[in-house]
Amino acid sequence: MRIELPTNTPILLLRERDGRRYLPIWIGTPEATAIALALEGVETARPLTHDLMKSVLDALGADIERVEVVSLDQGTFYADLVIESDGEQLTISARPSDAIALATRTGSPVFASKTLLEDAGVEIHDDSEEEEIERFREFLDDVTAEDFEHGASS
Repeated sequence: MRIELPTNTPILLLRERDGRRYLPIWIGTPEATAIALALEGVETARPLTHDLMKSVLDALGADIERVEVVSLDQGTFYADLVIESDGEQLTISARPSDAIALATRTGSPVFASKTLLEDAGVEIHDDSEEEEIERFREFLDDVTAEDFEHGASS
């Protein structure tokens, strides 16, 4: 993840498996935090929305096979959750940030088509951008699970 300056907007960068291209997806701070918490293995006192969704899928015996970022329309990315349940494959439309936050909790792979990567992908060559990553990590160091639990007393 990166932070776009000067707006401090989180950007999720999906990296091409065998290359230098990235698919930049602008996401909200809560979604960025949810993804980061899962990647860091942080468990909250009460389940956040994506933790709850994982628990529901587990209880139903459903598995997320993969997340597919499928299109870009007027600056908005669209994704699908591909779920296996009772021998059937279900495809459910989702925001990429939510789908990826769920994938980080389930260990599910995330894919984007080559066409989408060719149309919207960017190459990143400048290693000095590590400073942006460090700023985001510092931001995450100051965020706690309690920051997202207010008003969730029931």
